[in-house]
Amino acid sequence: MAEAVLLAISKIGIILAEETSKALMYVLSEKATNLKELPTNVKRIEMELNMMNGVIQDLGTSDIREKVVKCWIGEVRKVAYHVEDVMDKYLYHAHEVQENGKVKLKKVLQNIKIFSEIADEIVQIVEEIKHVKDLKSWAPSVDLTSSKTTADVGRQTPRGCMPDFIKEEDLVGVEENRRKLTGWLYSNEWQSAVITVSGMGGLGKTTLARNVYDREKVNFPGHAWVVVSQTYDEKDLLRKLLMKIAYREQPPPANMHEMDAYELIEEIKKILQHKKVLIILDDVWDHKACTRMCNAFKNLQESRIVITTRKEDVTSLAHEKCCLQLQPLSKEDSFKLFYQRAFNNKTNYECPPELKDVATSIVQRCEGLPLAIVSMGSLLSSRQQTKHAWSQAYNQLRNEMSEDDHIRAILNLSYHDMPGDLRNCFLYCSMFPEDYPMSKETLVRLWVAEGFVQGKDGSEPEDVAEGNLMELISRNMLEVVESDELSRVSTCKMHDIVRDLALIVAKEEMFGSASGTDTMTHLHTVRRFSTCRWKNDGTQRPRVSFPHLRTLLALEADLSFTNMLNFILSGSNYLTVLELQDSAINEVPTSIGNLFNLRYIGLRRTNVQNLPECIGNLSNLQTLDIKQTKILKLPQGIVKVKKLRHLIADRYADEKQSDFRYFIGVEAPKGLSGLEELQTLETVEASKELAEQLEKLMNLQSLWIDNISATHCAKLFMALSKIPNLSSLLLSACDEKEELCFQNLKPKSTKLHRLIIRGHWATGTLKCPIFKDHGENLRYLALSWCQLGEDPLGVLASHVPNLTYLRLNNMSSAKTLTLSAGSFPKLKTIVLKRMPDVNQLVISDGALPVIEGLYVVSLQGLDRVPQGIETLRSLKKLWLLNLHKYFKVNWTDREMHQKMQHVPDLRGFGQIVEHLRCTVVHTSRAELQNDNIQAILNMSYYDMPGDLRNCFLYCIMFPEDYPHVKGEPCAIMGCRRLRSEKNGNKPEDVAEGNIMELIHRNMLVVDESDELGRVSTCKIYDIVRDLALSVAKEEKFGSANDNGTMEQMYIEVRRFSTRGWKGNITSTVSFPHL
Repeated sequence: MAEAVLLAISKIGIILAEETSKALMYVLSEKATNLKELPTNVKRIEMELNMMNGVIQDLGTSDIREKVVKCWIGEVRKVAYHVEDVMDKYLYHAHEVQENGKVKLKKVLQNIKIFSEIADEIVQIVEEIKHVKDLKSWAPSVDLTSSKTTADVGRQTPRGCMPDFIKEEDLVGVEENRRKLTGWLYSNEWQSAVITVSGMGGLGKTTLARNVYDREKVNFPGHAWVVVSQTYDEKDLLRKLLMKIAYREQPPPANMHEMDAYELIEEIKKILQHKKVLIILDDVWDHKACTRMCNAFKNLQESRIVITTRKEDVTSLAHEKCCLQLQPLSKEDSFKLFYQRAFNNKTNYECPPELKDVATSIVQRCEGLPLAIVSMGSLLSSRQQTKHAWSQAYNQLRNEMSEDDHIRAILNLSYHDMPGDLRNCFLYCSMFPEDYPMSKETLVRLWVAEGFVQGKDGSEPEDVAEGNLMELISRNMLEVVESDELSRVSTCKMHDIVRDLALIVAKEEMFGSASGTDTMTHLHTVRRFSTCRWKNDGTQRPRVSFPHLRTLLALEADLSFTNMLNFILSGSNYLTVLELQDSAINEVPTSIGNLFNLRYIGLRRTNVQNLPECIGNLSNLQTLDIKQTKILKLPQGIVKVKKLRHLIADRYADEKQSDFRYFIGVEAPKGLSGLEELQTLETVEASKELAEQLEKLMNLQSLWIDNISATHCAKLFMALSKIPNLSSLLLSACDEKEELCFQNLKPKSTKLHRLIIRGHWATGTLKCPIFKDHGENLRYLALSWCQLGEDPLGVLASHVPNLTYLRLNNMSSAKTLTLSAGSFPKLKTIVLKRMPDVNQLVISDGALPVIEGLYVVSLQGLDRVPQGIETLRSLKKLWLLNLHKYFKVNWTDREMHQKMQHVPDLRGFGQIVEHLRCTVVHTSRAELQNDNIQAILNMSYYDMPGDLRNCFLYCIMFPEDYPHVKGEPCAIMGCRRLRSEKNGNKPEDVAEGNIMELIHRNMLVVDESDELGRVSTCKIYDIVRDLALSVAKEEKFGSANDNGTMEQMYIEVRRFSTRGWKGNITSTVSFPHL
């Protein structure tokens, strides 16, 4: 279509708009004969391309399907790409003859030959355009004079706002399949361990599995959703699975990334021995992808693996009784789903009588496929509800359906329905790997860098790009994954079937190519290329140029990609986008400084340690993302990049995030104030000069400042207050004791909705303007180390009534936190973390009416269940982690697990609770009635092999809540021969393995880990220790007395421990067996 034409026109627009480019053009027109017509020819080309674009836009869908028309459009596209190449070549050399923004005549004369060649190419393009215009053999088949037959007929501006996640009531026709699938999850038959959900693409396999998973995962203490896709790495899948089922609440082993597939499976087996687990393997194309995973679940009767797949051979992994093959929707359900989408703004989704016939024809064409129905419904929801508009859409659909692939036909129709700039944005999303979660901010910045969107009607390009994203979602071409505190999309993804279509179109239109097999082939003519997990297998030929390459996305590339990158940059003079996120590269080639056209550099989470000074040559750079790299300081040349709009540069100093300054910003370079187009600055260190520099940066929207001292506050906050469009602000003190005064923070911007403060508050902060006058504008508030000295929930509620997200971390407070009736009426997420003074949380009836996530973490004084927590009926996530040792007892005594069954994601307060929940099904009813916990722990104890029981009992010889240093029990166990040498391993190594086994069995809990993520100290829960003490006494293993005496020390005792012993003991008594 006309997407390439639009890009070519935008490049000409840049040349004609920039003063230095225009000046150069007129200087050149006076220096050589063939250069005289240069300005005129460029304008003529712009006019002709605009005309061709208009012709293409007027073509109907049926016309575009004509082969002769497609061929003509292909010729137009070739011309457009030629124009873009020549315009970029001109801009490249125009950049070389400039100095401080002015054209240098001496340099122009030195390069006159090159510019003469460019002028000749432009003359050639004029001839090419004339030739394409003369190709009118297709004209008789196309009626350009009729009223528009394109998808533009009757199109309305979408009336809805952001589409929500799939709600329960939006699911149609799934009841029987959901009942069957749910039944298999709880079946006692051994055949139910592996279940498959199969069917052709677009039948809703993932939607069904997701719905059942969200409903039932609360009954499986271990649960994980893993997307497999067509291209996968086996070890990567196993690591993801291990992380999700074992390390939600503690750091993973430091050597996890070094484990091979066998070691990962063994680790999974260890953890799964005593867990009831639900695993979803979504979108499996190859049975080998999950064969090893299934092996890890052998003999685990109550654990379940559910596999969604389109491939028949994959269904053989399940018993024939547990293979669910989805069928198309019934006629009734098809109409119901279509009406829900097409008439989403009408009561009861009623179809107007005059549209019934055409609606029936459209639904019949969808043949019961949910994806097709939803796509057509979404498409028609933005059309005028007239018979003429809908009939036009139906006729287009019939034309597309001349082939048998109806889903492809419907998606084609949806694609052709888009305007040209939206098509570019859509095709760009296919450059990311299958099922890749795409960040909204990243997509927006990439689209702007590519020139797909331009500012219009006073809006910034980023605003237009965000509107395009919402349009793609409303058209069902992208799916929402997560939303932010303002209910805006934060991440999205592309359905694999939609991506398949986009990749085909991208190839046909020479837009770009995506390789999922980590290779780099056929790059000589490609304009955009993406690869994931690239590795040099010895077959790559590095000395190859890529003269037409505009975009390179190399995600998660191997370290060896560093060398390949150097060759690519050296041979790609017109590169616009370089995205290397999560790659192992450790340096950026200096040749990057020659890429004048580069507008986007993404190095997030790479190992790059510094940027070359020549970054300052990149005069067109808009985005520099070096977040979480090893870069300590920005090159001074960065201040020359006047068009920079987004600078993201903070790094982790402490990846465990336990230190106050766990992330650190970069030092603000001298001359920062000259970057007047900056919209994003994250994170910069405070300094005496920063306030003055910020006063010049009036376009800032997101600003993070670190290392603020009390002396900075007055001037700095006064400068911040003047920024008119500020929407997100982070302020972090130089240390946790530094007192920050906010009296001068009086935001001019009413858009400021996200506020993060880290550091001690000055007295009376809540009376300052930021809370007193601006508080009602805040939607997101995160406070750390802000010592309020009273109940922060009570005092904050009236100042920030419209919050949707609240996080309180590392602060002193009153012992009782109270959420009063009516407080925080819009709050959806609340996080309470590391508040040592709190021992009670009260939730009054009517508080938090729309809360969805409650996270209570490391409140080690909280010894009872929050009062009123069961009244939070909207709750979807409840995390209660690392609380007081008596909390779990109170939870069990109050039978809270039964009361909180409505919460889909419930994570326990320490692993023992999860263990209790998964083993309760194995315990007899009589045992449960007597002593639930004792019965469960008894069964866990007797499930251990004998040598492991000895090691377990030995741990109770230490006092209650005593932190065991890992090395000490290992040495003792080795000396006592509780573990002997095995398979050539030293006793200490075997003993260490036993400690890990006890931790995996939830009989010990990790207290601290070392710098490699290994266990350094651990402890035993008091309730578990009580069991162990009684067993140790019964089995005459040993005795422990925590009272500092030697009472009840019987003569037969073999092991005895006491703490703080004092008093006398008769010297004549002997302990011959001790």
